[in-house]
Amino acid sequence: MTQSPRLQLRLYFGTAMFGPGKARMLELIRDHGSISAAGRAMQMSYKRAWSLVEEMNAMSHTPLVDSARGGPGGGGATVTPTGLAALHHYRAIEALTASAAGSDLAALKALFTPDIPARK
Repeated sequence: MTQSPRLQLRLYFGTAMFGPGKARMLELIRDHGSISAAGRAMQMSYKRAWSLVEEMNAMSHTPLVDSARGGPGGGGATVTPTGLAALHHYRAIEALTASAAGSDLAALKALFTPDIPARK
């Protein structure tokens, strides 16, 4: 079964990078209210999920994610207005890029053999 080509966008800001993984992490934190739940949904360790959040917060002038420690009342996390803006702009750039590249993606698809095994 031949699939359409997919485009992945990674934005580099010096040594910092924002791409599909961090965008998905923000969406899942927004939806679940939890860094650990977002990490589970992405099939990653709690430590790796926290690492992504720390990277995102470090690369921004203001945090993208606010978190509260667990305990009797439970913890949680929220995506800040800055995080929501970053996510919105990233998804908008992604959509514009895919739209602008449509005919070239179709042309490339016609040039390549689908479903060849990956090299090891």
